[in-house]
Amino acid sequence: MLRIVIIEDEQPAVENLLNELNTVTGEYTIVTTLQSVEESIRWFNTREAEIDLIFLDIHLSDGLSFNIFKSVNITTPIVFTTAYDKYLLNSLEYNGIDYLLKPISHEKLKHTLAKLRNLKTHFTNNYLQLLNLSSTEKNTFLKDRITVRKGIEFQSIRTEDVAFFYTEHKLVFLVDKDGKKFMAHATNLTDLMLQLHKRMFYRANRKYIININFIKKYKPLDRVKIEVDLSVPVSESIVISQENTSSFKDWIENL
Repeated sequence: MLRIVIIEDEQPAVENLLNELNTVTGEYTIVTTLQSVEESIRWFNTREAEIDLIFLDIHLSDGLSFNIFKSVNITTPIVFTTAYDKYLLNSLEYNGIDYLLKPISHEKLKHTLAKLRNLKTHFTNNYLQLLNLSSTEKNTFLKDRITVRKGIEFQSIRTEDVAFFYTEHKLVFLVDKDGKKFMAHATNLTDLMLQLHKRMFYRANRKYIININFIKKYKPLDRVKIEVDLSVPVSESIVISQENTSSFKDWIENL
Protein backbone atom coordinates (compact mmCIF):
# COMPACT_ATOMS: atom_id res chain seq x y z
CA MET A 1 0.00 0.00 0.00
CA LEU A 2 1.48 3.31 -1.13
CA ARG A 3 1.33 5.94 1.65
CA ILE A 4 1.00 9.40 0.11
CA VAL A 5 1.05 12.98 1.38
CA ILE A 6 -0.44 15.67 -0.87
CA ILE A 7 0.67 19.29 -0.42
CA GLU A 8 -1.66 21.39 -2.56
CA ASP A 9 -3.73 24.50 -1.84
CA GLU A 10 -6.25 24.15 -4.68
CA GLN A 11 -9.03 21.63 -4.08
CA PRO A 12 -9.72 21.01 -7.81
CA ALA A 13 -6.06 20.02 -8.24
CA VAL A 14 -6.32 17.63 -5.28
CA GLU A 15 -9.47 16.05 -6.73
CA ASN A 16 -7.85 15.71 -10.17
CA LEU A 17 -4.82 13.99 -8.65
CA LEU A 18 -7.02 11.60 -6.66
CA ASN A 19 -9.04 10.76 -9.76
CA GLU A 20 -5.88 9.99 -11.71
CA LEU A 21 -4.49 7.92 -8.84
CA ASN A 22 -7.69 5.88 -8.82
CA THR A 23 -7.29 5.33 -12.56
CA VAL A 24 -3.67 4.21 -12.28
CA THR A 25 -3.71 2.30 -8.98
CA GLY A 26 -6.05 1.51 -6.14
CA GLU A 27 -3.27 0.47 -3.81
CA TYR A 28 -2.65 3.73 -1.99
CA THR A 29 -3.75 5.66 1.06
CA ILE A 30 -3.67 9.41 1.62
CA VAL A 31 -1.96 10.01 4.95
CA THR A 32 -2.78 13.71 4.96
CA THR A 33 -3.43 16.67 2.67
CA LEU A 34 -1.63 19.92 3.51
CA GLN A 35 -2.32 23.35 2.04
CA SER A 36 0.51 25.71 2.99
CA VAL A 37 4.22 26.00 3.73
CA GLU A 38 3.54 26.71 7.41
CA GLU A 39 1.14 23.79 7.83
CA SER A 40 3.58 21.45 6.10
CA ILE A 41 6.47 22.49 8.35
CA ARG A 42 4.34 21.86 11.45
CA TRP A 43 3.25 18.44 10.18
CA PHE A 44 6.72 17.20 9.23
CA ASN A 45 8.17 18.46 12.51
CA THR A 46 5.81 16.23 14.50
CA ARG A 47 5.38 13.27 12.15
CA GLU A 48 7.78 10.34 12.35
CA ALA A 49 5.72 7.67 10.64
CA GLU A 50 7.10 6.57 7.28
CA ILE A 51 5.47 7.70 4.07
CA ASP A 52 6.29 6.57 0.55
CA LEU A 53 5.63 9.57 -1.68
CA ILE A 54 4.86 13.29 -1.57
CA PHE A 55 3.01 15.20 -4.27
CA LEU A 56 4.18 18.78 -3.73
CA ASP A 57 2.69 21.80 -5.47
CA ILE A 58 5.35 24.47 -5.96
CA HIS A 59 3.05 27.50 -5.59
CA LEU A 60 1.25 27.47 -2.23
CA SER A 61 -0.89 30.14 -0.61
CA ASP A 62 1.93 31.41 1.61
CA GLY A 63 4.86 31.09 -0.79
CA LEU A 64 6.96 28.64 -2.76
CA SER A 65 7.02 25.13 -1.31
CA PHE A 66 10.82 25.11 -1.54
CA ASN A 67 10.68 27.12 1.72
CA ILE A 68 9.55 23.96 3.51
CA PHE A 69 13.03 22.48 3.09
CA LYS A 70 14.58 25.40 4.95
CA SER A 71 12.89 24.25 8.16
CA VAL A 72 12.56 20.46 7.91
CA ASN A 73 14.64 17.62 6.53
CA ILE A 74 12.50 15.52 4.18
CA THR A 75 13.95 12.30 2.77
CA THR A 76 10.77 10.93 1.18
CA PRO A 77 10.66 10.88 -2.65
CA ILE A 78 8.88 13.95 -4.02
CA VAL A 79 6.85 14.54 -7.16
CA PHE A 80 6.74 18.27 -7.84
CA THR A 81 3.50 19.49 -9.43
CA THR A 82 3.07 22.91 -11.01
CA ALA A 83 1.59 24.85 -13.89
CA TYR A 84 5.04 26.26 -14.70
CA ASP A 85 8.20 24.68 -16.07
CA LYS A 86 10.63 27.34 -14.84
CA TYR A 87 11.24 25.62 -11.48
CA LEU A 88 12.59 22.38 -12.89
CA LEU A 89 16.19 23.17 -11.98
CA ASN A 90 15.17 24.20 -8.46
CA SER A 91 13.41 20.89 -7.93
CA LEU A 92 16.61 19.01 -8.75
CA GLU A 93 18.17 20.40 -5.56
CA TYR A 94 15.85 18.23 -3.51
CA ASN A 95 14.93 14.53 -3.61
CA GLY A 96 12.43 14.89 -6.43
CA ILE A 97 11.80 11.88 -8.65
CA ASP A 98 9.55 13.68 -11.14
CA TYR A 99 8.26 17.08 -12.23
CA LEU A 100 4.67 17.04 -13.49
CA LEU A 101 2.96 19.92 -15.21
CA LYS A 102 -0.72 20.46 -14.43
CA PRO A 103 -3.18 19.15 -15.33
CA ILE A 104 -1.67 15.78 -14.47
CA SER A 105 -2.64 12.99 -16.86
CA HIS A 106 -2.94 9.37 -15.82
CA GLU A 107 -0.26 8.39 -18.37
CA LYS A 108 2.27 10.73 -16.77
CA LEU A 109 1.22 9.58 -13.33
CA LYS A 110 1.54 5.94 -14.34
CA HIS A 111 5.10 6.60 -15.51
CA THR A 112 5.90 8.37 -12.22
CA LEU A 113 4.67 5.50 -10.06
CA ALA A 114 6.58 3.00 -12.18
CA LYS A 115 9.72 5.07 -11.64
CA LEU A 116 9.12 5.02 -7.88
CA ARG A 117 8.69 1.23 -7.86
CA ASN A 118 11.90 0.77 -9.86
CA LEU A 119 13.85 3.00 -7.48
CA LYS A 120 12.53 1.19 -4.41
CA THR A 121 13.34 -2.20 -5.93
CA HIS A 122 16.85 -1.10 -6.86
CA PHE A 123 17.78 0.25 -3.44
CA THR A 124 16.05 -2.52 -1.51
CA ASN A 125 17.85 -5.24 -3.47
CA ASN A 126 21.26 -3.64 -3.68
CA TYR A 127 21.89 -1.41 -0.69
CA LEU A 128 22.24 -4.03 2.05
CA GLN A 129 23.99 -6.37 -0.33
CA LEU A 130 26.54 -3.67 -1.12
CA LEU A 131 27.22 -2.87 2.51
CA ASN A 132 26.93 -6.51 3.62
CA LEU A 133 25.71 -5.45 7.02
CA SER A 134 24.32 -7.83 9.60
CA SER A 135 21.42 -6.65 11.75
CA THR A 136 23.84 -6.15 14.64
CA GLU A 137 26.21 -4.05 12.55
CA LYS A 138 23.38 -1.90 11.24
CA ASN A 139 22.51 -0.86 14.77
CA THR A 140 26.01 -0.02 15.98
CA PHE A 141 25.38 3.70 15.42
CA LEU A 142 22.43 3.71 17.83
CA LYS A 143 23.13 5.31 21.18
CA ASP A 144 23.26 3.16 24.31
CA ARG A 145 24.32 6.12 26.44
CA ILE A 146 23.61 9.85 26.38
CA THR A 147 26.07 12.51 27.48
CA VAL A 148 24.50 15.13 29.75
CA ARG A 149 25.69 18.25 31.48
CA LYS A 150 25.35 18.88 35.19
CA GLY A 151 26.71 22.26 36.11
CA ILE A 152 30.22 22.42 34.68
CA GLU A 153 30.56 18.64 34.67
CA PHE A 154 29.52 16.01 32.14
CA GLN A 155 28.30 12.51 32.78
CA SER A 156 26.84 9.60 30.83
CA ILE A 157 23.35 8.13 31.28
CA ARG A 158 22.12 4.85 29.81
CA THR A 159 19.39 5.45 27.26
CA GLU A 160 17.28 2.72 28.85
CA ASP A 161 17.20 4.84 32.02
CA VAL A 162 15.85 7.90 30.16
CA ALA A 163 12.10 8.29 30.69
CA PHE A 164 11.73 11.03 28.09
CA PHE A 165 13.51 13.76 26.14
CA TYR A 166 12.03 17.19 25.54
CA THR A 167 13.02 20.46 23.95
CA GLU A 168 12.70 23.92 25.47
CA HIS A 169 14.15 27.21 24.24
CA LYS A 170 15.97 25.29 21.48
CA LEU A 171 17.79 23.13 24.05
CA VAL A 172 17.33 19.38 24.56
CA PHE A 173 16.76 17.99 28.05
CA LEU A 174 16.15 14.52 29.41
CA VAL A 175 14.44 13.23 32.52
CA ASP A 176 15.77 9.98 33.93
CA LYS A 177 14.05 7.11 35.75
CA ASP A 178 14.30 9.00 39.05
CA GLY A 179 12.70 12.13 37.64
CA LYS A 180 15.99 14.05 37.53
CA LYS A 181 16.40 16.61 34.75
CA PHE A 182 19.61 17.02 32.72
CA MET A 183 20.67 19.01 29.67
CA ALA A 184 21.42 16.49 26.92
CA HIS A 185 24.33 16.78 24.53
CA ALA A 186 22.08 16.88 21.41
CA THR A 187 21.33 19.44 18.73
CA ASN A 188 17.62 18.75 18.32
CA LEU A 189 15.04 16.00 18.74
CA THR A 190 14.95 15.12 15.05
CA ASP A 191 18.67 14.28 14.90
CA LEU A 192 18.51 12.62 18.30
CA MET A 193 15.65 10.36 17.25
CA LEU A 194 17.80 8.98 14.44
CA GLN A 195 20.27 7.73 17.06
CA LEU A 196 17.77 6.08 19.39
CA HIS A 197 16.40 2.54 19.37
CA LYS A 198 13.00 2.70 17.65
CA ARG A 199 11.72 -0.22 19.71
CA MET A 200 12.28 1.81 22.87
CA PHE A 201 11.66 5.45 21.88
CA TYR A 202 8.87 7.27 20.05
CA ARG A 203 8.60 10.89 18.88
CA ALA A 204 5.30 11.79 20.53
CA ASN A 205 5.14 15.30 19.11
CA ARG A 206 7.35 18.26 18.28
CA LYS A 207 8.42 18.63 21.92
CA TYR A 208 8.70 15.09 23.34
CA ILE A 209 10.41 11.74 22.74
CA ILE A 210 9.15 9.08 25.14
CA ASN A 211 10.46 5.71 26.37
CA ILE A 212 7.98 2.84 26.05
CA ASN A 213 9.17 1.37 29.37
CA PHE A 214 7.97 4.46 31.25
CA ILE A 215 4.47 4.64 29.78
CA LYS A 216 2.05 4.04 32.64
CA LYS A 217 -1.13 4.35 30.58
CA TYR A 218 -2.63 6.14 27.62
CA LYS A 219 -6.17 7.18 26.79
CA PRO A 220 -8.23 8.83 24.03
CA LEU A 221 -8.36 12.62 24.05
CA ASP A 222 -11.00 14.58 22.12
CA ARG A 223 -11.81 11.30 20.31
CA VAL A 224 -9.02 11.78 17.75
CA LYS A 225 -5.91 12.25 19.91
CA ILE A 226 -4.14 10.22 22.58
CA GLU A 227 -2.92 11.43 25.96
CA VAL A 228 0.03 9.54 27.44
CA ASP A 229 0.80 9.31 31.15
CA LEU A 230 4.35 8.44 32.19
CA SER A 231 5.53 6.90 35.43
CA VAL A 232 7.72 9.94 36.12
CA PRO A 233 6.44 13.51 36.61
CA VAL A 234 5.93 15.65 33.47
CA SER A 235 5.13 19.36 33.64
CA GLU A 236 2.40 19.12 31.00
CA SER A 237 0.26 16.57 29.18
CA ILE A 238 1.97 14.59 26.45
CA VAL A 239 -0.48 14.43 23.54
CA ILE A 240 -0.23 12.31 20.41
CA SER A 241 -1.80 14.22 17.51
CA GLN A 242 -4.56 12.82 15.33
CA GLU A 243 -2.09 12.24 12.49
CA ASN A 244 0.19 10.18 14.75
CA THR A 245 -2.33 8.04 16.63
CA SER A 246 -2.14 5.17 14.16
CA SER A 247 1.67 4.99 14.18
CA PHE A 248 1.72 5.28 17.98
CA LYS A 249 -0.64 2.33 18.37
CA ASP A 250 1.42 0.29 15.91
CA TRP A 251 4.58 1.12 17.84
CA ILE A 252 3.28 0.36 21.30
CA GLU A 253 1.35 -2.78 20.31
CA ASN A 254 3.72 -4.39 17.81
CA LEU A 255 7.26 -3.53 18.88
